[in-house]
Amino acid sequence: MIARVFAVLNSFGDNRTRLTQSDLSRSTGLPLPTVHRLCRQLVDHGALERDDDGHYTIGVRIWELGSLAPRAHGLRQVALPYLEDLYEATHQNVQLVVLDGTDALYIERLSARNAVPLISRAGGRLPLHASSGGLVLLAHNRIELLDQVLAGGLAAFTPHTVTDEHRLRSVLADIRRTGVVVCREYLNLGSLAIAAPVRRGNEVVAAVSVVISVRDDPAPVVPALRAACRAISRGLI
Repeated sequence: MIARVFAVLNSFGDNRTRLTQSDLSRSTGLPLPTVHRLCRQLVDHGALERDDDGHYTIGVRIWELGSLAPRAHGLRQVALPYLEDLYEATHQNVQLVVLDGTDALYIERLSARNAVPLISRAGGRLPLHASSGGLVLLAHNRIELLDQVLAGGLAAFTPHTVTDEHRLRSVLADIRRTGVVVCREYLNLGSLAIAAPVRRGNEVVAAVSVVISVRDDPAPVVPALRAACRAISRGLI
């Protein structure tokens, strides 16, 4: 039963936020009567919500439970004041990223109305090799994680995404050497992302990224980003 419930919930994603029972049946491979029963129970418990037109969306109760996750909640609580300071200094996209499997998971984002448009969102995931925060996390993790990422393939999001193993290894080495990464149009044409690590002791537990226009100079952002990451790291000790 639990596996079936998670199969239904895992059918939702960035581009699949409203699904019918038929959609869920096709996605999970479960019979329509089973999906109907599961959806009814999930709605009763607040895990799903049903629109008047019969589409289902993730319910607020899932968000409430997710916000209690110690790794994300404690980190976000410590980081948020410094993310706000960084946002005030840049008035662009400021993001807090953690590692989840072979993905970069975005647990917080602050954005201005006129900030550079992004494909990521708070609560969303992106591949490690293509995102600035993901590259920082990958650079400071075990070599087995890099092997997993390479085995899964390096998908291209733009012509500038790192899709070559040799280049990826070189980028990761530069991150370890300099403590920062600058990604020019890796994910979005027209955007430039800068990221640096957040540490608990000697362990890198997160990354903070700032995304600006590709026309802007990243140099003034780097000191503010480094300062924010140092402050968050001190708060985690």
